[in-house]
Parts: sequence; structure tokens; C-alpha cells
Amino acid sequence: METITAILERAQQRAREMDLPYEGALLPSEALDLLQEVPGAKLVDVRSRAEWDWVGRIPGAVEIEWQSYPGMRPNSSFLDYLSSQVDKESLVMFICRSGGRSHQAAATATESGYANCYNILEGFEGEKDATGHRGSKGGWKAAGLPWIQG
Repeated sequence: METITAILERAQQRAREMDLPYEGALLPSEALDLLQEVPGAKLVDVRSRAEWDWVGRIPGAVEIEWQSYPGMRPNSSFLDYLSSQVDKESLVMFICRSGGRSHQAAATATESGYANCYNILEGFEGEKDATGHRGSKGGWKAAGLPWIQG
């Protein structure tokens, strides 16, 4: 396994290159390494309850909807739930289906005082493949990282 420092430096470099408003951008395998090696690190899954139930869950993740299904209504209590479950000093990694909602969550958390926010690129399911399906092209699942069926 790579050193924590090397992973964080690469994630921070990606954030600078992509002009991101938070600390860094991680690949799924890097996020798992950090989750296992950094004391107090938290993985926050911002997908909807339907996605957790039907697509799969990441064991040990803090689950806070960014938007609620059906209708994908914004969760106005997102920051309240986050602050009740994650310390502002923690290294916090956000994941969603493919990286969009988690990008928004990482930016919002950073704006509210979380200094060590990272987005997990590719998300849980990755991009669509040639047949229009997710889960095989990038993402947490396709990388063979731990997950369970809802």
C-alpha cells in the first residue's frame, strides 16, 4: 500500500488541476486505503435511500442523503446530519453514484467549515458502459472494493 502522504498529495494535486473548491479528489481504491489507515477518517455516502437499498451499501459508511428519492428533492438537513455524525476536524470522503452529488456535498461541507473534504471520483457505480449500464466501468463496485447488497 502507498503511504497516506502520497495518496493525499496526489488527491490535492488533482483538486488544483481541476480547480475544485475542496481539499482533494480520490480514486475509490485510494479512499479505501485512507479509510483503513487514517484514524477518524469518515466515508459519507450521499446517495439516496433507494440506491443504498437497491444498488448496494458500503460497510461502515455514514449514510446521509444529498437528495431524496423519488423526485430527488434536496435534503435541507444535510449539514445538520453531517455535523451530528462527523467531526469538522476529520478527514471526510464523500461518495455518490458517479461523483456529481458527492462533489456538491464536499463543496458544501468545506464552505461550512470542514477543512479536510475529499470527493471520490467515479463514485460507487462509475460511468455508463457501451450498453448504458453502470457498475463495470470505474467506481467502487467495479474496483472490487467492499460492498454489500442492500
